[in-house]
Amino acid sequence: MNDIDKLYHKLDRDAESAGYHLNPDKDFTKALVESLLINEKRYGYWVCPCRLASGKKEEDLDIICPCDYRDLDLNDYGTCFCALYVSKDIKYGKKKAESIPERRPNKEERIKMKEKKVKLSGKLDYPVWRCKVCGYLAARDEPPEICPVCKAKKERFEKFL
Repeated sequence: MNDIDKLYHKLDRDAESAGYHLNPDKDFTKALVESLLINEKRYGYWVCPCRLASGKKEEDLDIICPCDYRDLDLNDYGTCFCALYVSKDIKYGKKKAESIPERRPNKEERIKMKEKKVKLSGKLDYPVWRCKVCGYLAARDEPPEICPVCKAKKERFEKFL
């Protein structure tokens, strides 16, 4: 088994166990996986294959796969920006993946956001969801489909903050 197949199978297992799904188009998905490996050799980390990296890890933290925008994109569009991760409906053919708008702010906006977050320290941008089974906390618009810790379903989460 080559490196691409090994990483593909690892990502697939990890995704499914955490309630996520890889794109069912294996050729397309393996091309993305190959790009992750290329970026890892180039930068030392798995930068999203569909975005331009700076090569400075601190500046690229939001686009290291899985990127900070994955869950928001999955909730809004059923796929992440590069379509490596997809919703259950897309995985099972109930919906087709479509191109989606870029959510990542440009460099200047990211700098302003970082400065603003420092000033607002303590204020959260998203509601916090708590798994009633194990206590796992997730700060995002919606609770995860499956708790990454105990595998409880979405309905077992409650709004915490």
